[in-house]
Amino acid sequence: MTSELNTPTLDELEAAASKKFAWKWDAISIANQPYKLAVAADPDSMLIEACERQDAGEEGVIDPFWATTWRAAAGLDRFLDQVDVKDVPVLELGCGTGHAGIAAMLRGAAVTLTDGVEDPLLLVRMSVWQRRDQCTVERLRFGIDTIDDQSFPIILGSDVTYLRQLWPELDVCLRQHLTEGGQVLLSDPYRFIANEFREWIQKRGWHYTEHKVELADDPKHPIRVMQLRDAK
Repeated sequence: MTSELNTPTLDELEAAASKKFAWKWDAISIANQPYKLAVAADPDSMLIEACERQDAGEEGVIDPFWATTWRAAAGLDRFLDQVDVKDVPVLELGCGTGHAGIAAMLRGAAVTLTDGVEDPLLLVRMSVWQRRDQCTVERLRFGIDTIDDQSFPIILGSDVTYLRQLWPELDVCLRQHLTEGGQVLLSDPYRFIANEFREWIQKRGWHYTEHKVELADDPKHPIRVMQLRDAK
């Protein structure tokens, strides 16, 4: 899917990332197979630094929650075993490390991976480099940016409901990009605030179905997948 003449090489992407933060290749399982993700080497230190800068009064500092692969992404990956995504255009919102979008890609989807900030997208471009013909990576901020002239039968998002103030913008983004009759799959680790989101989103014309996904690393703490379809 990526055909730009000026697409940077993998070496150029690695060099650009190294100028911004420490990173590494992490071998994990995605879509039931081994895969290498480019990830931040020390996400805890990045978060502490961001908090210190915020405490010092610096404006515009964004918490680097994207730097860690959360269990919600692994749960969404597992849930995709039940979804036919082969040759289906799929959009991932707030992709972070790109785990969920890559899970769809490895199952045959044509994936657009997006995030609201640029740093994670740099690492995601590295992670999908070998299969860049199957992926598009671009910035998308809820309610601000749009992907022109394209809609998606499936939209994915893992841990994108934890900030209440972003819910209206997320709702707008979903309506802007979801194909008529399509579905949205949002995962979270049963956060209390997502319980509130469940009630909030249904009042805005979405049909809601909830699924529980158990993961082998901690079966006592499953992941929730919230399936949304436009009820209108």
